[in-house]
Amino acid sequence: MKITFRLNGETVTLDNVPATGTLLDWLREERRLTGTKEGCNEGDCGACSVIVTDAAGAKALNACILLLPQLDGKAVRTVEGLAGPDGELHPVQDEMITHHGSQCGFCTPGFLASMACAHLNGQRDFDDRLAGNLCRCTGYAPIVRAAKAAADRPVPDWMRDTPPPAEGTSEYAPASADELARIYHAEPQATLVAGATDVGLWVTKGLRDIAPVIFLGRCEDLKTIDITETEVRAGAMVDMERWRAAMAPLHPSYAEMIRRYGSVQVRGAATLGGNIANGSPIGDNPPALIALGATLWLRKGDDRRSLPIEDFFLDYGRQDREPGEFVEAVSFPRQADRLRVYKLSKRFDQDISAVCGAFSITTDKGQVTGARIAFGGLAGVPRRAGHTEAALRDRPWTGETIAAAREALARDFSPMDDMRASAAYRLDAAGAMLERYWAEDAGLATSVLEVRA
Repeated sequence: MKITFRLNGETVTLDNVPATGTLLDWLREERRLTGTKEGCNEGDCGACSVIVTDAAGAKALNACILLLPQLDGKAVRTVEGLAGPDGELHPVQDEMITHHGSQCGFCTPGFLASMACAHLNGQRDFDDRLAGNLCRCTGYAPIVRAAKAAADRPVPDWMRDTPPPAEGTSEYAPASADELARIYHAEPQATLVAGATDVGLWVTKGLRDIAPVIFLGRCEDLKTIDITETEVRAGAMVDMERWRAAMAPLHPSYAEMIRRYGSVQVRGAATLGGNIANGSPIGDNPPALIALGATLWLRKGDDRRSLPIEDFFLDYGRQDREPGEFVEAVSFPRQADRLRVYKLSKRFDQDISAVCGAFSITTDKGQVTGARIAFGGLAGVPRRAGHTEAALRDRPWTGETIAAAREALARDFSPMDDMRASAAYRLDAAGAMLERYWAEDAGLATSVLEVRA
């Protein structure tokens, strides 16, 4: 596969690019740009953060799980490219020195890339922008002070990258859903790569051969979000940062869960369709979408079909998807916000859920008129809580009703014990989430972030 991209202002064209070669390995081994570090090699620590710019703008991304073919028609800037041609430091580099923002220095290049990207985009939510970069010795206070000090300084001219033209459509980089449908129908054994935040680990950790590979990054028609008075619809290639922004005014609890489940580096790459299609029992989007009554849209060649999203997940590792069929979009009815999404994990931000619960319960004059409840982490698939919903419907919206519905959870789920939580703890936590929903609806304070000693 042939690709063209810009690296620190220089146009690079590569022939015969391996489908599973990562940007991190190429930078360090082929270009000797060793400032970009390998830490976790799975997209968690941010030591490998680089800035990637395309027609939609600049993002901080993890180079360790960014496959080289994903860079076609984009611009990359590493820590070596942050300073100017004459050696002038970037404002974030200058302020990191001033504010003593580095000790051992291993994580510093990744921090600088994330900070420079935020500076380029005018983003000032520094705690969020830097949450995907781990520092174990300096501490975050001087780093955040450096980011704040640099915020009002002008963006250097050399940072405004213009991506080059992509090499063009190939059998492994379709430019539309129609082309993807044709190619995947002919080669159904291929691996589809959207953001590679999951598939990338198959390569770096599982050492799997995923060939042949079809890269979806050029399918712009799968990146649309359409919000009308009656419906919300998103293409499968909508990244999670854009989806978070779209959900924030409609369903803010859902948007906050998305913020927690991945760093900006992960949210900028991970896609809504990928999170659904991989069928993980602890994927955090499906419970929320089930609670919203979402419909999943699938395509195989010229044939399209739809189904309620809860029916897509059949069993652990098994979905209602035929060979050569792919997720094209997801939609749900536009509705008043009754959705609350609660994520329980060992680490508050950017951790895998032990339990993720999503609740949408409607009431009228103190009676429950409707309930859609779904959980991740309680079964081999994301699953709707039918018995629990039935225990709520047409009953008074009271603590007694909640207690009865909480007991019904044991008829819906038989969780497993694992390293994240015991079965008993998971079931108890799910019940506590239901109780929390009722308490919040009653106006009681429930957020752990609002507890004061």
